[in-house]
Amino acid sequence: MGIQFTIGIVIVLYLVMMILIGVIFSKGNDDAGDFYLGGRKLGPFVAAMSAEASDMSSWLLLGIPGVAYLTGLADATWTIIGLAIGTYLNWLFVAKRLRRYTENIGAITIPEYFAARYNDKKNLITLISAIVIVIFFIPYVASGFAACGKLFNTLFGVNYLFAMIVSAIIIALYCSLGGFKAVCMTDLIQSLAMTVSLIVVIFFGINQAGGFDQVIENAKSLPGYFTITQIHDPVAKSAKPYGLLTICSTLAWGLGYFGMPHILVRFMAIEDEKKIKLSRRVASVWVVIAMFVALLIGIIGLAMSATGKIPVLEGSGNAERVIIYITNLMSSYGILPAIIAGIILSGILAATMSTADSQLLASASAISADLIQAFGKKKLDDETQVKVAKITVVIISVIAVFIARDPDSSVFQIVSFAWAGFGAAFGPVVLLSLFWKRSNLQGAIAGMIAGGAFVFIWKYVIAKLGGAFAIYELLPAFLIALVVNIVVSLVTKAPDAVTTETFDAVKNS
Repeated sequence: MGIQFTIGIVIVLYLVMMILIGVIFSKGNDDAGDFYLGGRKLGPFVAAMSAEASDMSSWLLLGIPGVAYLTGLADATWTIIGLAIGTYLNWLFVAKRLRRYTENIGAITIPEYFAARYNDKKNLITLISAIVIVIFFIPYVASGFAACGKLFNTLFGVNYLFAMIVSAIIIALYCSLGGFKAVCMTDLIQSLAMTVSLIVVIFFGINQAGGFDQVIENAKSLPGYFTITQIHDPVAKSAKPYGLLTICSTLAWGLGYFGMPHILVRFMAIEDEKKIKLSRRVASVWVVIAMFVALLIGIIGLAMSATGKIPVLEGSGNAERVIIYITNLMSSYGILPAIIAGIILSGILAATMSTADSQLLASASAISADLIQAFGKKKLDDETQVKVAKITVVIISVIAVFIARDPDSSVFQIVSFAWAGFGAAFGPVVLLSLFWKRSNLQGAIAGMIAGGAFVFIWKYVIAKLGGAFAIYELLPAFLIALVVNIVVSLVTKAPDAVTTETFDAVKNS
């Protein structure tokens, strides 16, 4: 009881700190530009860590270890490689150009940027992009809430739904209070908490599994587990081939970065574009290390199951709790380990909260700034706009809680689908809008619709045909959206002079 109480106190203190940050940054936050973009004043280190913490959602500490625990190196490793490449290329090619472009045209949200970039006076692209954000962010937020529910249910035996609702309330509270500044500051703290969690769990887990050699031997003993060209089948206890097409589709996770609104908005908020190079280095190094350590936790967890230190976890929903079981074991060694365990579990919360808060804010901006004002032609003053955004945060949180009410839902699977949706719908549009002057409004709209639609079509219709079609939906949907965007742009009227002059001005600045 004392140990559980100690862990609970540490977690409560962490959550209180998050709320206090929201209260602190709520002052002077009545301006829409400050609430959504922090006045474009993010420093290089905060920008890097905030972008990556908002990206490394609950799947960093739950999803990746869970996949590695069940199926071995292949799926997790190729996903990590794809994401690492995508992270670097996004910072290298998109960050500076997007920062410069959005400042030039005065855009504070991604849909607003699309509308201004293509001189869309009817704001049709604003409507479509805002709908895409709401459709794919709500399940993304739901995955974060589900992770919180799993944490408290596994650790304390608290009812899953109750734990999830409380977590959602806290996230929505500090997000609605402090806006973008609070989100970025909490992201920085949460990235540090995630780092501590990963390091401590690694060393403790290796010790409990009987040493690193024992961890590797256990992994090698399972067919297809310790290789990146095969995948382990935990049910049949056999190996399956991990072919070139599957590798390519898994690497396609990296394409998703070009279309992630909650990451792109960090680029828009950077104070000094000359320091983006530093941000890129910090972000890329942290992401690579964090993801490979998360993969190792899954392998260590499996070795601990083999020695009886933690239960054998079956199914993706249960396997994603491996780090929680390891941490819970650590807490049984006394008060000090319990405090450390509390910090680690706070890190799991951090991974969830750092993404959920960013997604809530992006969804709120899509509705209040883009749907109501830009498309609905309802001009709101800054104070009213911020109030509408805060109400939107609450409404989206309620919907997300409803979606995530099933405790057996897989965090990795939900995130995978939402990631594909944004990558395919927004990724090609972002890249072409920044680097191809001939790209026009008709092409952007057609590509966006095609990308979003084909994510659903491929996953729920074509992929069920099996064989070569059973690949990650992001790859085919992204390529289809890119082709549609280019073809439609070429067969329709070229952009007007104002649009091309703005493009040239940004390019040459």
